[in-house]
Amino acid sequence: MKLRIKGNSLRLRISQSELARLVEGGSIEDTIHFAPAADAKLTYALHVASADPDISVEYLPQLVTVVLSSRAVTRWATSDDVGIYGSVETGGEPLTWSVEKDFACLDGDGPLDEDAFPNPNAGSAC
Repeated sequence: MKLRIKGNSLRLRISQSELARLVEGGSIEDTIHFAPAADAKLTYALHVASADPDISVEYLPQLVTVVLSSRAVTRWATSDDVGIYGSVETGGEPLTWSVEKDFACLDGDGPLDEDAFPNPNAGSAC
């Protein structure tokens, strides 16, 4: 799973096998470590729940969880839709987030593309 944070936006991109694990098991996560200290890390996770809305975010110290409704995940996993999108008011600038299928790069095959979704623009010029 890839994490991108820019300003007040959060974007997760997941591979084919991660989407399959999410559909089967209801949760995937990854952790980035910033230093040797046990608390110098950030875990980011996707979790499937049966509740509405289609997407929400939960925050605890060192843990960000994007919660997707089972209805939205099923619809997304079985379609050509690129992602699931949402936003929430924070008392300041809204936090926007997205969870997207990770497509293979157009500029060649690489080890990071092995489990990526086929790029719908493959074969076209950049």
